[in-house]
Amino acid sequence: MSYLPQIKIPATYMRGGTSKGVFFSLQDLPESAQVAGAARDSLLLRVIGSPDPYGKQTDGMGGATSSTSKTVILSKSNQPDHDVDYLFGQVSIDKAFVDWSGNCGNLTAAVGSFAISQGLVDPSRIPENGIATVRIWQANISKTIIAQVPVTHGEVQETGGFELDGVTFPAAEVEVEFMSPVDASEAMFPTGNLVDELEVPGVGTFKATMINAGIPTVFLNAEAINYNGAELQEAINGDPKALEMFETIRAYGAIKMGLISTVEEAEGRQHTPKVAFVAPPADYVSSSGKEIKTANIDLNVRALSMGKLHHAMMGTAAVAIGTAAAIPGTLVNLAAGGGERGSVTFGHPSGTLKVGAEAVETKGEWTVNKVVMSRSARVLMEGWVRIPDGSF
Repeated sequence: MSYLPQIKIPATYMRGGTSKGVFFSLQDLPESAQVAGAARDSLLLRVIGSPDPYGKQTDGMGGATSSTSKTVILSKSNQPDHDVDYLFGQVSIDKAFVDWSGNCGNLTAAVGSFAISQGLVDPSRIPENGIATVRIWQANISKTIIAQVPVTHGEVQETGGFELDGVTFPAAEVEVEFMSPVDASEAMFPTGNLVDELEVPGVGTFKATMINAGIPTVFLNAEAINYNGAELQEAINGDPKALEMFETIRAYGAIKMGLISTVEEAEGRQHTPKVAFVAPPADYVSSSGKEIKTANIDLNVRALSMGKLHHAMMGTAAVAIGTAAAIPGTLVNLAAGGGERGSVTFGHPSGTLKVGAEAVETKGEWTVNKVVMSRSARVLMEGWVRIPDGSF
């Protein structure tokens, strides 16, 4: 009996923010996977090791969490005044499904450095020493992101003293600017309201802020769903009833936001929207044992990604948090004490994060010019990934 060989594909395994993923240059993919479709999805599923009924992704590069089941495809940009096109695929762990509906804000921090190392950025834009400004076109959501990548002796500097809660070791700081996260042609608040009454059959009716900034997000008050906002992962991820409740809330929130028409469609759109809950600042101990003090945060936020409570905070959800916090009257803003603010520091399961937003009100309508946060990124491994021929 003859067997098909394995094929190898150039790839880089990178950490960006509090996530990890497999990065590809578009031209390095097999020809059939260089275009969107079943072949590309099948290839990425096999690379990551999905679908895995055991939930471990042992036979692939995935790490069995939403934060480590990610893929990125980059190419030189065809967009004017941009350097690189960035496409993100969130790979389901136990289902044969790749979600292309949104961005990964954490892996965005690694896009600039990968683009530089792969020769996707014009050398004239890269200083010998200093900061390289990489202009990223986020192809999933058609948005511009600016990454400020440190460069030393003409190469990306990855080591440094910047500490990011949720990441064990320090690294070089990468400032990421999410430009105009809501287009003027789009509704930041799809329902037209800063706060809605969200009716969820079989669960209850809740006050909710539903916002489309960074990533579509449904914010609830922690108290309304019997939480205090200082929970760690085990308090929710080990509770099947809680996870079912959050998924039901997410599905009905997606309908209210106009993202889907029926509850059944939510299963095919796992990456968006996100569900998060907020609470006024309170002391707690983070997952690493770090004491988080009320005096050092403006509010607490917990968010779910791909059906589980995130161990820290998704970068795109942080954009939504920063935006909502800057607009008086949203649940996020009220939990932070209300009023206008240019930045907010929030507590999450792994620690704290500060995010800034430029929000402007004109004739009763709010617009956001940009949202800024600092992350870090590092190459973990580079070379080739191997998958059995015939997998795609």
